[in-house]
Amino acid sequence: PPSPDALYADRTNLANARRAADIWRAAVRGNAGDFDAWWKLSRADYWLGGHAPAEERRAFLEQGVFAGERAAMLEPSKPHGHFWGAANMGALAESYGVRAGLKYRKPIKESLETVLRLDPAFLDGSADRAIGRWYQQVPGLFGGSKSKAEEHLKASLTYKGDGTASYFFLAELYLDDGRKADGRNMLQRVIDAPLHPDWTPEDQEFKDKARGLLSSLKN
Repeated sequence: PPSPDALYADRTNLANARRAADIWRAAVRGNAGDFDAWWKLSRADYWLGGHAPAEERRAFLEQGVFAGERAAMLEPSKPHGHFWGAANMGALAESYGVRAGLKYRKPIKESLETVLRLDPAFLDGSADRAIGRWYQQVPGLFGGSKSKAEEHLKASLTYKGDGTASYFFLAELYLDDGRKADGRNMLQRVIDAPLHPDWTPEDQEFKDKARGLLSSLKN
């Protein structure tokens, strides 16, 4: 049978993403100390939480938070559990209203700060990108900051100079701020960036979003 890693690599086929998650879920049922299975389950749940039918998404994200927390408890000095737990919490906070936002705001930031402390280069600076997104999304009254958002998003690009997600979030930040030329420039960078072999599905999605946003700005 195909390995769960190979199935996850083909995650744009949702059935394969589900199969990968099922294999990792079975692995942790059989061995609650399987760190790799826990964090990979959290990562798969995050993808499913953004791509499964709408009525299933919240459950996947909540399971992803739990799996990330288990991984972080097993290996607190490794970034994987902290990061993927935070990613699932972030998706819940963005998708399920004010109460979810309030519930997860602090733990997201704490988890991402832990990753920055442990290994800022993890996943090409993904913690800087995610914490930049945090500062971008959270109202100023609760600690949000456009300047800190920009600082962290730019920091994430020092690890990988062509991260589509970082460019896209910077574009949103600039457009929000009325910096249209800067925003357009960032969107063009998303479109021009090479596909990352590990993150091709995500890169394609950001490129599609960037094309849509860029064409809406032309009007």
